Amino acid sequence: MLSHEQIWGALDRLAERHALSPSGLARRAGLDPTSFNKSKRLSADGRLRWPSTESIAKVLDATSSSMEEFMGFMRPASSFSTLPDGAFPPQGSSIPLLGFAQAGAGGFFDDGGFPAGQGWDVVEFPTAPSQKAGVYALEVQGESMMPLYRDGDVLIVEPGAQVRRNDRVVVKTREGEVMAKVLLRQSPRSIELMSLNPEHPNRTIELSDVDWIARIIWASQ
Repeated sequence: MLSHEQIWGALDRLAERHALSPSGLARRAGLDPTSFNKSKRLSADGRLRWPSTESIAKVLDATSSSMEEFMGFMRPASSFSTLPDGAFPPQGSSIPLLGFAQAGAGGFFDDGGFPAGQGWDVVEFPTAPSQKAGVYALEVQGESMMPLYRDGDVLIVEPGAQVRRNDRVVVKTREGEVMAKVLLRQSPRSIELMSLNPEHPNRTIELSDVDWIARIIWASQ
């Protein structure tokens, strides 16, 4: 049986995935901006208030998310937060780790964006049911991804995974620039990216200038 805490926690995590506040998520779904505020989750007499199925349906449609993805957000919180694709590193797993500053240098990735070469560290992750081939970790360095990601946070990236609108992604250009952004739109000729830090401009990059693009499936918090 789903709990009140799980349902509201899933909405909060869905909002975070799209770099939105609960109010921003409600607004994107065409709802009253206060619909998901924490103050609305309990009535004046202390009774639990639940989001309606109609509200959840509108949110999923507005964020191009599936019910399966939403259910994935209901897992118990841990020292890591998941992004909805069901990918969790297995118990006792070690995966390659590299800093963002090093990722733009040559020799660390193959043509498909998978880890290659020497110079990688490793990092351990907690219990989880499955692992995707080629998953690796990038350590955030500096404040350019604030407020979503801070210096020292670790992003787990799955190369080769299908990317969709509003996914958080890592992009490497042919000139060696590596960046974490939100994919706004992909056309046959270019990709449009939203910056995680509002002080940095959004980017449009010609596909011919993109070396690879990979989806972020997990982020340390």
